[in-house]
Amino acid sequence: PMGGTDISKDGCIGRASTAFYELRAKGGAASVTISECMVHPETDGSHAYHLDLSIPNSLSSFTYTADAITRHGAVASVELSHSGQYAGTYMTDKTKQHNLAQYGPSNGVRNDGVIVKAMPKEMINEIVESYAKCASLAKRAGFNMVMVHGGHGWLINQFLSPFFNKREDEYGGSLENRVRLAKEILVAIRQAVGNGFPIEFRMSGSELFDGGYDIEAGIKIAKSIEPFVDIIHVSAGTYQKGFAITHPSMFKEHGCNVYLAQEIKKNVSVPVATIGALNDPSQMEEIIRSGKADIVEMARALLADNELPRKVVENRDDEIVKCLRCFACMAERASTSTRRCAVNPLIGRELDGCEITRSNNRKKVIIAGGGIAGLSCALTASKRGHNVILCEKSDSLGGILKGEQALKFKYEMYELGKTYETLIRKENVDIRLNEEVTTELINREKPDALIIALGSMPIIPPIKNIDSKKVIIVNNYYKRNDEVGENVVVIGGGLAGCEIAIEIANKGKNVQLVEMRDSLAVDANIRHRPILLSEIEKKVIVKTNYIATEVTEKGLVCKTSIGELELLNADTIIIAAGQKSLENEVNSLIDAAPFIRVIGDAKKVRNITHAIYEGYHAALDI
Repeated sequence: PMGGTDISKDGCIGRASTAFYELRAKGGAASVTISECMVHPETDGSHAYHLDLSIPNSLSSFTYTADAITRHGAVASVELSHSGQYAGTYMTDKTKQHNLAQYGPSNGVRNDGVIVKAMPKEMINEIVESYAKCASLAKRAGFNMVMVHGGHGWLINQFLSPFFNKREDEYGGSLENRVRLAKEILVAIRQAVGNGFPIEFRMSGSELFDGGYDIEAGIKIAKSIEPFVDIIHVSAGTYQKGFAITHPSMFKEHGCNVYLAQEIKKNVSVPVATIGALNDPSQMEEIIRSGKADIVEMARALLADNELPRKVVENRDDEIVKCLRCFACMAERASTSTRRCAVNPLIGRELDGCEITRSNNRKKVIIAGGGIAGLSCALTASKRGHNVILCEKSDSLGGILKGEQALKFKYEMYELGKTYETLIRKENVDIRLNEEVTTELINREKPDALIIALGSMPIIPPIKNIDSKKVIIVNNYYKRNDEVGENVVVIGGGLAGCEIAIEIANKGKNVQLVEMRDSLAVDANIRHRPILLSEIEKKVIVKTNYIATEVTEKGLVCKTSIGELELLNADTIIIAAGQKSLENEVNSLIDAAPFIRVIGDAKKVRNITHAIYEGYHAALDI
């Protein structure tokens, strides 16, 4: 399930979200699940979908969405949910969220100080009925199945969990009692929708935190609900206590939660679905072939490449743009209430006219720079039918992404450059390596459009003896990683410095990280940053408010916050002090063609999202 963004105040599905879901169906997904439909808005005021006949346009918005999915051959499903004691989680107005009456299995106080009331039996009965009512309306709207969310710390999971559930009535205590609410909901839904309408139950195979239930209990839960469901969808963790487990980060292995589905599948006979950072078709095939699960589900992978299923079926695996697990999608939703994917410019803009269309006026385009911005532009311009010449000053494409091949947890970012290279070669783009774009070349080729994607260069701080052999610029780490000694100091606590520090620490080296400010990774997004800092805390010694002054034979001399000099022992020093645009080089080309666009780091040093988007849209504008 993936949440939409243009949700109306009363919970209707906006047309942009309908198009968002339709894109998955067009791309060949077998099923598309919309998320989340809050079944009982009276006690769960989250900014999410509500399916209620008393709300104008509610039923029609669901009907249009079901139509948009099913007309491409996919099964349309809707996720039914209740947040329980975390009601209002998705509200942008946090003050209003905290003023809601929060109901959970038991009385208590949340970590943020919000009082939680035990849900009375009358309310339990009302909420059970609301699940059935919403499922019936979903069927009426044209949906082909429903997914009941019983995991991740939401209401049903709260009842299942011994950590949340301290009740002493028939809904608490034993596992048999704790699973009662889930069974009542599933029975009520079946009575409402009848036979032949699949019910999928999403659960955490294990909560994976102290006080929560483990996989053994997860197996028992699965066996208890098996008679009432058609698919058991096994996820992991609890949203509020393990975001990076429920949504595996780049620091986790792909398929890190598959073992939970595998264990549950051994004990049930209904089909079992697995999920969790799966984006490689060969791994998905192995999961199904080996019997670990019957169904593979994806969310972020279909944001990164909405055509992934179709490409698999058509044996075009090498064309798949893989999810980077960078959390740009979830960070954007949290920070701006919109949706964006770092590598797919269509996401969240499906109705903006951003699709690639053939141009009726074929033009000659020169792109200066073969980094990701230039690659994005070259691919898009070529698909539009333009005559594209891509010039790269070095002997290979990829730009700054080439450096990511040395970081195990960011290897997919390196692969992204290789995928783009594959795609533009299939488009027969004229690729010219070892060729710098100059005014002389422009005068000779006479292009209609010039895209300046020259990238950036590393900032070298004014440190004495910075040219020492023990100093490695972070961009060159992939060429010199075999030179790194046992004791390493990284200068620069931005995103690049933190990530290289983690990579080197993962190899068993002793790493110290020096940052002149008092905070690390301020350039990381709000979802990735806490996970990144957690990895730093476990593996790296951090020196904030330190200013590097001199490289010596023994290491790096720094000035501390109180003005004292301190020597940090180091065999190797990594410079990760940021990047700067090639302003002079850009200015030398700025008037060289009728159509000019400066994109990526050449325009302003930012992140991969801006580089890909600017390349894509520059090509659309030609």
